[in-house]
Amino acid sequence: MTKKKEITKTTYQLPIGPIHPALKEPVMFEFEIDGERIVDVDVSLGHVHRAIEWAGMRRNSIQILYLAERICGICSISHPIAFARAVEDACDIEVPERAGYLRVIQCELERICSHMLWAGVAAHEIGFDSVLFLTWEMREKVLDLTEYLTGNRITKAIITIGGVRRDITKDQLPKIHETLNYFKDNFEKLRKIFLDDKTFKLRSQDCGILTYDDALKLCAVGPTTRASGVKKDVRVDQAYAAYGDLDIDYITPDVLTGEVNGDVYDRIIVRLLEVKQSIELIEQAITGMPSGDIVSEPKIPKLLNHIKKTAGEGIGRHEAPRGEVIHYVKFDGEHENPYTWKVRASTYNNILPWIPMLKGEQIADIPIVAASTDPCMSCTNRVAIVDQNKKYELDKEQLHKLSVEKTRRLMR
Repeated sequence: MTKKKEITKTTYQLPIGPIHPALKEPVMFEFEIDGERIVDVDVSLGHVHRAIEWAGMRRNSIQILYLAERICGICSISHPIAFARAVEDACDIEVPERAGYLRVIQCELERICSHMLWAGVAAHEIGFDSVLFLTWEMREKVLDLTEYLTGNRITKAIITIGGVRRDITKDQLPKIHETLNYFKDNFEKLRKIFLDDKTFKLRSQDCGILTYDDALKLCAVGPTTRASGVKKDVRVDQAYAAYGDLDIDYITPDVLTGEVNGDVYDRIIVRLLEVKQSIELIEQAITGMPSGDIVSEPKIPKLLNHIKKTAGEGIGRHEAPRGEVIHYVKFDGEHENPYTWKVRASTYNNILPWIPMLKGEQIADIPIVAASTDPCMSCTNRVAIVDQNKKYELDKEQLHKLSVEKTRRLMR
């Protein structure tokens, strides 16, 4: 008898990206695979850097608003409101009560629009393009309403420092209720498609699991962390605008199923329930909205003069559809433009959770697992220095050291 040769287990490297048919934006994955199973994964960012923060520090705060809403087209309310709240915090600007309600309405319309877009992308990643067309057809209703209320479908230009730029009149209320009723009438159809369909269940249950502990340790935000059972939502934790006056609570998957698994299926549940919650919040805001001004200071030159005289810093937080967005500004008391402006988008927090989500999964699950966090790579930037035609990438230790030095410099 011949002795059988001992077979050693071998793993291989599988690069995906930065350009790939399954990726909607540039990002680089380096997978270590054993057959079809993912053993390890590394993620490389830095393929999209538009220098928006640099450009903003050379413009006044009103001009920055229009840059901020172009950080992400899907979150074109989220970034301006976070920036506006940061400036309002630094300059002690009080937002009128009615403006707070109007901000809530616009933010929740954006949440519905974003979650419907995500639902279509998720269906596409699984292979259900007919569901993609259905959800995006429904999303058009929100875009039509947004255009009706603001004049624009994507970059709405509705948020300003100290309030909003346009009011909602009584004549516009029927159109709002018509759109909300359309979603309420079709919600059961969405629920059956995404939560009862066998194919969706097979592709999403027990797939891409993010545990409660990992969600906390890796600082995940938004539906990604709530789907793991972490009750984290800026609208509830530190209520702003009119959220403190409304009936709002954390959306976690156990609200519907009685349990939390932290998989792709649970992230679907959270987003679908948040669409329903957003409808209810808009209706509450319309019903309870007081009369009054919609902006604290309508004269922009006067507002800019007030900001110019401000020496201080401010932070603005907002629960965007993808999760918490933070904007930081500092003014020196001499110039209209901020001394510094720093943006932390929610996708920053939801990149590291990809690693435990993807480990142990099949190669075919990569698109839906990655898409389940609703990433926006255009919101993420890394630092690169070009010196004498040589490019240097900064590692973790160098970035931390530079961050500490910059923080100390800003605090002087």
